[in-house]
Amino acid sequence: MSARLLKKVLKEQEQKKQHVIEEDEQDELLNDDESVSPDSGAGSSKNPFDLLNEGDDADEDNADQVYADETSTQKQEQPRSVKNALNSASTSNNKSKKKKQKKGKEGYLSTGKRETPLDVNLEALALDIESSSQQSGLNKQPGFENFKQSKPSVLHVDPKYLNVENELRRIFGSKVVKSFEKSNQSSSSRQVRGGRRGNHHIRKTVLISPSDHWPRWDGSLSMEFLETKDGYHYFRFTHSSSYDQAQRAFEAAQAIHDLNGVASVLMYHPYHLDSLITMADYFKFVGEHQMSADAIAKCLYAMECAWHPMFTPLQGNCQLKFSHDSNKPLFKALFTHMKNMDRRGCHRSALEVCKLLLALDSDDPMGAMFCLDYFALRAGEYAWLEQFSEDYRTDTSLWLLPSFSYSLAVCRFYLEQEESSDADTAKASSADLMNQALMLHPPVLTKLVAKVPLKDQAWTNILKNSYFHSDQIGIPSVDHLINIYVEQNYLIWRLPDLQKLLRDGASHVIQTLEHNKNDAKDWTCVRKEAFPSNKNEYGHLLVQDFSDTVQTLPPDNLQNFMVDMRDPAHLGGHVANPPAGGRAPALRDVANRNPLAVLFESLLPWVNYGGPEDGIVDENRVNEQGQGNEDL
Repeated sequence: MSARLLKKVLKEQEQKKQHVIEEDEQDELLNDDESVSPDSGAGSSKNPFDLLNEGDDADEDNADQVYADETSTQKQEQPRSVKNALNSASTSNNKSKKKKQKKGKEGYLSTGKRETPLDVNLEALALDIESSSQQSGLNKQPGFENFKQSKPSVLHVDPKYLNVENELRRIFGSKVVKSFEKSNQSSSSRQVRGGRRGNHHIRKTVLISPSDHWPRWDGSLSMEFLETKDGYHYFRFTHSSSYDQAQRAFEAAQAIHDLNGVASVLMYHPYHLDSLITMADYFKFVGEHQMSADAIAKCLYAMECAWHPMFTPLQGNCQLKFSHDSNKPLFKALFTHMKNMDRRGCHRSALEVCKLLLALDSDDPMGAMFCLDYFALRAGEYAWLEQFSEDYRTDTSLWLLPSFSYSLAVCRFYLEQEESSDADTAKASSADLMNQALMLHPPVLTKLVAKVPLKDQAWTNILKNSYFHSDQIGIPSVDHLINIYVEQNYLIWRLPDLQKLLRDGASHVIQTLEHNKNDAKDWTCVRKEAFPSNKNEYGHLLVQDFSDTVQTLPPDNLQNFMVDMRDPAHLGGHVANPPAGGRAPALRDVANRNPLAVLFESLLPWVNYGGPEDGIVDENRVNEQGQGNEDL
């Protein structure tokens, strides 16, 4: 039951109670007038109207407190019974009574108030709310087979860590962040062109902090509820007719690789998702990282404004399947937003976004599982990572994956330093976990030595061993996951303590294989059982997407940009083959061109300002080429 309905019930009970009190007071006044003399009535300090005010104030405090508690419960998104709210309301009521005793109004409190069925009805109402919510399944824990039902979801997202500004304040201090925000606000205000900016309300969102200069939300997106299954609510984004029109214009610009057409779509539809994602990727390639992050933030703002009232993804009880085309931009935007946080050093916020990505679709289309351990280690969430590895269940155990096999060893290494001497010895030590990881995935060591790099003579001797000599394991899925892990986590292994842990583990593995060579065959059998397929099951995950480096496009390859942005590995759409030849119309030779056109093209490189190949002839160039250019 909502807080509004609960408050309505309380008001009805209050009106009934007030009516009863008025009738009783009228009877008492009549009796007093008949039995009490004027002299005795003048000496009495009791005002009969204070009884009405006393009851009203107490009931209003009770109702307001219950409503406030119910509202705060919804904001915190945590289950709490109405009984607790009633207890807090009674505490507040007692405080108000004490204050009124100090004012001298003791007559009503001392005589005792008539019992009413309000408390009884509220208790029954609380029981009805709890029973109805249990029957509807809203209070159930996540029902996927990947989770243990006895424990809360390990993918529950803490909203206070989603705010990047909060983490930046913890890292750099509030003064630095405020000065940076002021500079961004001044630059953004200069970017607003044409007419005066209208005053409109910007909705506060959870995923990002919207800027005041953003356009008004046009409502072109919405979300529909599909079904409830196994305690989870399934949703899907839907488009309006105006959004479908913008989508057709975007696809037309995509077909001819026209960034100018994409920019024109955003002029009339500022919250078109595919256009924003395309321009964000373009800005990233040309080095405008702030503009790229701003475009991704607009995407997330638009999609959060379209959320269904029942859609509560932070609790881990909602699903947006990637198989629906309308849901795909959310996954792309969240993944890019997560990488932007990583580049800014906000690993705790990136971890929360990563958990949200994994919770929205259990199939993990973006490979959030292979980022989770990295962000947890960088954020220092060692205990949570161990808890996640124990509670989360997939077709294969997590410790068999290359990423988690090494990350759990690192996690246990740091926990051993934090724990006391009487710590739980039932868990495997960091040295044992490292030995298992090296035996299971030896190519990781070879790639880390080359990627970190590790140039000590000890590593050269270790790599001479036949077990660590090869950088391929022969199983396509495992080799691909190893490449992703090394590309994502190599920075962690630059710490001397972890290098010592890795070196000691490698030395122990070599000694073990010298005494018993059958151990290598046993671990080979384990790998084949864990990854039986000869196909690369993770081929849709690009290694470059997990890299901390930003790719740049040379001018000759800009013509393929629009095709790459709609790659099936990212958004699952069909992509036409790029043209065989030609250069991008937005980047042409500067020589023998109109200087004014070159200036504008440098400011807005995606706009086509014309040129000789577009039918605008440069006279100097024609004179130099002679009659060979008569066809122009």
